[in-house]
Amino acid sequence: MADRRLLDAAKEVLEASWVGSSTVPASGLYPHQWSWDSAFITIGRSWYDQGRAQAELEELFRGQWSDGRIPHIVFNPSVPDGAYFPGPSFWMSSQTPRAPRDVETSGIIQPPLHAAAALEIHDNAQDPREARAFLERVYARLVSWHAYLARHRDPDGIGLAAILHPWESGLDNSPAWDEALDDLVVRDDLLPAYERRDLVAAEAEDRPTDDAYRRFVHLAAAYREVGYDDERLCRSSPFVVAGPLLNSILIWSSLALARIARLVGDDPEPHLLGAARVRAGIQSTLWHPGDARYYSRNLRTDQFLRDPSILSFLPLLDPELPVEGRDAIVRDLSAPCFHPPETEEHYLIPSYDLTGELFDPRRYWRGPVWLNTDWLVWRGLLQHGQHRLADHVTDSMLSLAKRSGFREYFNPFTGEGHGSDGFAWSAALVIDVIERRARMSSGTWSPTQTA
Repeated sequence: MADRRLLDAAKEVLEASWVGSSTVPASGLYPHQWSWDSAFITIGRSWYDQGRAQAELEELFRGQWSDGRIPHIVFNPSVPDGAYFPGPSFWMSSQTPRAPRDVETSGIIQPPLHAAAALEIHDNAQDPREARAFLERVYARLVSWHAYLARHRDPDGIGLAAILHPWESGLDNSPAWDEALDDLVVRDDLLPAYERRDLVAAEAEDRPTDDAYRRFVHLAAAYREVGYDDERLCRSSPFVVAGPLLNSILIWSSLALARIARLVGDDPEPHLLGAARVRAGIQSTLWHPGDARYYSRNLRTDQFLRDPSILSFLPLLDPELPVEGRDAIVRDLSAPCFHPPETEEHYLIPSYDLTGELFDPRRYWRGPVWLNTDWLVWRGLLQHGQHRLADHVTDSMLSLAKRSGFREYFNPFTGEGHGSDGFAWSAALVIDVIERRARMSSGTWSPTQTA
């Protein structure tokens, strides 16, 4: 009964956030469409509203560039430019030949969860025939998106897609990026006059510092100044990073794309080979044998970024992860740095090492629990048969939602919610957890059935 009430409340959040053809992450702070937010939202909606789940991704694909990139924001033209910064007048995508002409977007990307989300629509479909037609409509766009990452975001040919801005990582303000940003010289001439709209909608203690935000704006402006040319930026930017989150999701989505290829009558082999190439890159470049941990790597300095964060756990999304890596992740997830003793009040999984000097229980990505990274780790744990630990994670997710609602993120010790309220991906992923656990209990779903 409690799960049913939570399920209904989560659906109410998604319906309140629907704006005609897509879902806003949170109406006050995030009034447009975000890329990986839409993928998470699609997964939740797929359980009960196939039509809107399909529309969500197809609306996002309206913003896809001719080079295949899916930008991290597709702007809603009915929202005033000043309602969000950086908005359309900052990114100026319409001045770039590769960008679409009929919609304004940002120029950077987010993790490529979209093929996995599209496959979830098929697997949960109320109308299987329409789901097949949907896959046929979006397949070429997904192939182009993955091709962009392989062609334009692997400057050293190591099999890994690089991020060129912390906002592309999904974990925007993580301490994992601090070292790579240390040498960044902020050019005042690149910084427009701006108001931090995030501080209007959320408390300053929850958000990045002003100094961090200036660096983020500088990097975005520098990318715009080179015409969103990845090759030029990879040569000139101090921030060119390959990490385990984006690339593990790329493996997961490549395997989903292989399944989609079979469903639409295409050859799955290129997608399987793509997954294998990224897998090899993660093992050769991101695995630190001395620490027995996966880290991001600064490709400009060829150095590991060794801050201990939840990023290290995402290789679990690879069903063929080597046993050594799997066991190391499970050990870390069960250790006090990420999993305090059961006698203490705590919630899983903190986004940064609880014992680390830079840990902050409430500041954006520097310690709080986020339900989307919990969900990704949960799905990875299930793939590797770690059901007890997986149950700990989902029990924590549902407890947080019951205690504090569908917040953007949560204090890992008290469960207090921070950031936006009525946050769409938190609601969507609670729906997925409840529905999927029910399917698992009835024996109608196995973790190996999807990507």
